[in-house]
Amino acid sequence: MIVRISGKFVEKKEQAVIINVGGISYEIMTAQTVMDRIDETQDEQGNVNLVIYQYLQINQASALPTLIGFISEVERDFFLQFIKVSGIGPRAAVKALNQPISQITRAIDEGDIKYLKTLSGIGLQRAKEIVAKLQGKVARFGLIQDKDFVRPAVKQEVSNWQQEVLSVLLQLQYKKNEAIDMMDKALLRDQNIKSAEELLNAIYKQKVSV
Repeated sequence: MIVRISGKFVEKKEQAVIINVGGISYEIMTAQTVMDRIDETQDEQGNVNLVIYQYLQINQASALPTLIGFISEVERDFFLQFIKVSGIGPRAAVKALNQPISQITRAIDEGDIKYLKTLSGIGLQRAKEIVAKLQGKVARFGLIQDKDFVRPAVKQEVSNWQQEVLSVLLQLQYKKNEAIDMMDKALLRDQNIKSAEELLNAIYKQKVSV
């Protein structure tokens, strides 16, 4: 069984990376959070080191060996817990883990169904099943330091109302980095926010709940 692959990073594909090991190229499925950080893990020669989960994808015609890659063994361990939830197989889990594991862990422990529904392919019933199966069992994964790699909700090309919120927070004497961090967290928790008023209310609620 393959448990780790080290080799030359070749290219990114949709939900997969290509790694060349001794002239043999492997296609390795990765969650979006791994894909976002793959460049950070390369050494000066462009080599990467991925922890692997291997399984057989079985269909009517064949059984295809499939590799799924992670940055660390701890991330793979969380994945193994996640696929214990009824109805979530390896491929569905890779698709669903499009946010940092530390944030997903927080949502599970807090029973934050609304946040879990923002994961790709996860609906209301599946979100409830995730909480029922994993709540109280995955707290240690909240210590994974992957928050810095979140694709920011507040991008460089922010909308007018996001810029308005940033301006208000700066006027309230918050430092710019602190203000952007509060905006990111609020938008990450509720991706339905569409106005400055809604965002400011969400930031206030998260601040008083700390």
